[in-house]
Amino acid sequence: MKILVVAATIPEIAAVYTHFNLPPAAFLQSPNFDLLITGVGMTATAYTLGKHLSADYNLVLNLGIAGSFDYSIPLGSVLNVISDEFAELGAENKDSFISIDELGFGKSKFENNFSNEIYCLNQLPKVNGITVNKVHGNKKHIHEVKARLNPKLESMEGAAVFYACEQAGIPCLQVRGISNYVEERNKETWKIELAIKNLNDWAIEFLTNA
Repeated sequence: MKILVVAATIPEIAAVYTHFNLPPAAFLQSPNFDLLITGVGMTATAYTLGKHLSADYNLVLNLGIAGSFDYSIPLGSVLNVISDEFAELGAENKDSFISIDELGFGKSKFENNFSNEIYCLNQLPKVNGITVNKVHGNKKHIHEVKARLNPKLESMEGAAVFYACEQAGIPCLQVRGISNYVEERNKETWKIELAIKNLNDWAIEFLTNA
């Protein structure tokens, strides 16, 4: 199985490069998997995937960190994001939001379509996520998006990867380490290093055994 590993930044998957003795690079090919660094956000992700995504790949694995809306999920947890959606793609109508689906102009929600029985994947909790241009840090806005979409986590790339893979007809996974809770911005409480360590430990096991 040929895998394309996709991440926004090199630091998020630095231990994968190190473990497999690969030099850090924005795009790197190896016998069993390739590594692609897209840059942060939906636009950079879509552009970079558009340049590199092809039918040569049997699976795209999107890795990264994320914020959790659910305080019962411990920081550092690694989660399997089985559905993701563009939270801001649509129109405001006074105090309500009309999704692009309701407008009739497209689709906002995408799902994981990889069903292989792999032990290290099946052990991960399954959650739904949202993809945003602006991470939430305002109590009012956090309450509104939770009421509207009830997400477990948010990232800035996930739905863009799902979208590209659906268009290309390539199975896709999104696995993320939880670095912080979605709340008013407080960097002192973040656990980025722990989230990255646990994410990379999982990714190394997956790539070794896939």
